[in-house]
Amino acid sequence: MSILAGLVRRFHESGHPARSILETTMRFLSMVRVNENCSLQPSEQLMADMGRLIEEMKQAGVLLDTAGLRPTAESVRVRLSAGQTRVIDGPFAETKEVVGGFAILEAASREEAIALTHRFLRVHGDEWEIECEVRQMEEAC
Repeated sequence: MSILAGLVRRFHESGHPARSILETTMRFLSMVRVNENCSLQPSEQLMADMGRLIEEMKQAGVLLDTAGLRPTAESVRVRLSAGQTRVIDGPFAETKEVVGGFAILEAASREEAIALTHRFLRVHGDEWEIECEVRQMEEAC
């Protein structure tokens, strides 16, 4: 016996329901793509604005998790090819843009997930050149 995902009431850490029990929601992964060689660093104002937006979105139940990622110089890739795995140390010279962070969003539609991602991008102002790839997550059966 399974329960339809849209009929399960989800709760925040605060104990308040995230959404109406009858509202169907989906999870989306918003991947922040950045040019790792860009020398632009987040200002204190941007970090404060981002903190407020993150808190607002968590309280609203639409932001499930978010994080920035360390540079590719500190990462590895584990590749499977012809049944063999190998580890490749970063940085990865052939990569121009990398995933620099992510957000897991809960939204009623793809359009809502895109609107939430727009809010995230607008906080950055005019000097930043970043993009987010928004993809719906497969739900477990």
